[in-house]
Amino acid sequence: MSETNRIEFKREFNIDVDIEKEIIAFLNYNEGGIIYIGIDKTAKVIGVLDADGDALRIKDRIKNNISPSAMGLFDVIIEEREGKNIIKIIVVGGGEKPYFKKKFGMTEKGSFIRIGTASESMPQKMIDQLFATRTRNSIGKIRSYRQDLTFEQLRIYYDEKRTPLKGQFKKSLELLTDDGDLNYAAYLLADDNAVSIKVAKYSGVNRVDLIENNEYGYCSLIKATKSVLDKIELENLTTTQITAKERIDHRLWNPVALREAIINGIIHNDFTREIPPKFEIFADRIEITSAGILPEGLSEEEFFDGVSFPRNRELMRVYRDLELVEQLGSGVPRILESYDKECFKFLDNFTRISFPISKASGRYVRLVDGLVGGLVDGLVESQQEIIRLIMANPRISKKSMSKHIGISTTAIDKHIRSLRENKVIGRVGSDRSGYWELLN
Repeated sequence: MSETNRIEFKREFNIDVDIEKEIIAFLNYNEGGIIYIGIDKTAKVIGVLDADGDALRIKDRIKNNISPSAMGLFDVIIEEREGKNIIKIIVVGGGEKPYFKKKFGMTEKGSFIRIGTASESMPQKMIDQLFATRTRNSIGKIRSYRQDLTFEQLRIYYDEKRTPLKGQFKKSLELLTDDGDLNYAAYLLADDNAVSIKVAKYSGVNRVDLIENNEYGYCSLIKATKSVLDKIELENLTTTQITAKERIDHRLWNPVALREAIINGIIHNDFTREIPPKFEIFADRIEITSAGILPEGLSEEEFFDGVSFPRNRELMRVYRDLELVEQLGSGVPRILESYDKECFKFLDNFTRISFPISKASGRYVRLVDGLVGGLVDGLVESQQEIIRLIMANPRISKKSMSKHIGISTTAIDKHIRSLRENKVIGRVGSDRSGYWELLN
């Protein structure tokens, strides 16, 4: 590894190191970058003696010395290399360029840009051009039409992380406009709002037969996000194949990639258009659709390379505080470890991710979808639920089936008898110690 247009090495961190200059240069650079503290210019690992203390001081300098606010646009991480601690600062390209040192303002002395492997002063003409085109239509600048917002749900989530919100949290989390009013980010994170995220489920491969339509919202976006994650986790069934030698489990979708896609779909949604993200589950895939296209200046190639350009940095800040988001820029690369780029589709006004059901689970899913015509008149849906429960847990009891589906054990017996007679399911072993299997 060596210094590049996106990588900068610093041997140490002290009062003489102009860390603000390097960070500002990456904020003003569309692709952002990474700064390593504790590695010299030859890429030799030197290490940092007080990594925790230096990390806190770096965060403080970024927070207090750079404008516009860079909160939500950087990560400060302690890593171990060759048995020594180093500090890794991840910086993403900001959406409110130009960024500058507060002390010098929007001047050549205060604004910087990455050129090759160096951070250079930004020409005044470029500063003026960037300021003239600065993105102002953001959730942090839009005034909430409601100013009577409460944040008890947000308080609970911060308390769970043992970082309770203080009296000035609205200011520190940037939930206020420049005029001191609650902004749209505050509205999204408030206990009560009009934003609802839909999770729809269809019986087939198109939107014709809707069998389930859930709404999660009218509450803090954090709570809604957790509800969506929980719901889709339930839908991400584990299909099980039991052989004489082993038990093989398969999920419908890779859980790591799926979680990243859900979080990305919410946190990068263009809420200024008042269109929430949408989640749709089909017989052969799951689709996640977000309002908005790639931010201006970010190419598809850069997007797939993991270049992060947060659309809603105020939300990003809170999601990272609550550990819903890991390192900046890690989401898309995590997804691409399991799925191809073709899963992403950039429409005129929306971005969509589509994950196909895993091939290993496809046979079981097709079997469930094939239960049409009424093996027991009027009770096909309950039979499908029995199949899904068996897919998730082949050793499930009839009593547990009854509890999950909400029907009597007598009805369960009737369904199972019909399914067995029609050679859809079979039983291996005794009722006490055996298990269910799906038949070809």
